[in-house]
Amino acid sequence: MKESAQSRAMFAVLAGVARPLMNILMAKKWEGTEKFPAGGFIAAPNHCTEIDPIVVGHMLYNLKRPPHFLAKAGLFKVPVLGSLLRATNQIPVERSTTGANRSLQAAQEVVDAGGAIIIYPEGTLTRDPGLWPMKGHTGAARLAILTGAPVVPIAHWGAHEVFPRYAKRLHVFPRKTSRILVGEPVDLSAFQGRPLDRATLVEATDIIMDAITGLLATLRGEAPPKERWDPSAHNQSKHGRFEATEGTAGNNGADGQK
Repeated sequence: MKESAQSRAMFAVLAGVARPLMNILMAKKWEGTEKFPAGGFIAAPNHCTEIDPIVVGHMLYNLKRPPHFLAKAGLFKVPVLGSLLRATNQIPVERSTTGANRSLQAAQEVVDAGGAIIIYPEGTLTRDPGLWPMKGHTGAARLAILTGAPVVPIAHWGAHEVFPRYAKRLHVFPRKTSRILVGEPVDLSAFQGRPLDRATLVEATDIIMDAITGLLATLRGEAPPKERWDPSAHNQSKHGRFEATEGTAGNNGADGQK
């Protein structure tokens, strides 16, 4: 899926608006960007605030790698936003098996054409009270094993201070710093040729999530929890917003708002 003239033009328009705004809102510190492959790749970031896609997209676009996200299908139905998503070749994700297969096929086309596809393995904003990466979904691992595309883990920290998880307003002052750390591509070569059953995909996903968590621990200068947060074990849905309950109220930037 090569970038069309329309897509390039729309990216330029959006960047003309978003980049100055992001530069005003936050200082930025990007490290490890030389680790992105020259060809197509899958970027796998952590997910702790609604403005994450803008933060990661800002970095990739500045590196002349137009970002393509797997986005919830419902967003494509929102007036104006849906048109922008389609114009920039973003990929809708549907919950049905057939829809999921279409999404992965579209993502594969982006990677095969040398593009950057961004997949949040967590699938939604982390439920972890301390904003650490939670248990991941297997889409990134599946696409990587099917295509052989490298998975590049990314951790970012700081944007949640500007727009906390589920917040209703920006917190601009004092000015915050958004830090991004890019890691070495995750080695999934051991999974090539293995059946794409659940055990294989879960194992590969855990390796990806370990890499993301390790990068975030470096950024934060803290040790992550010994056990990764599993929404199912805490009676939380795996998608959409959630109501923080006593004992799971947010900290380290999580505000627990519904």
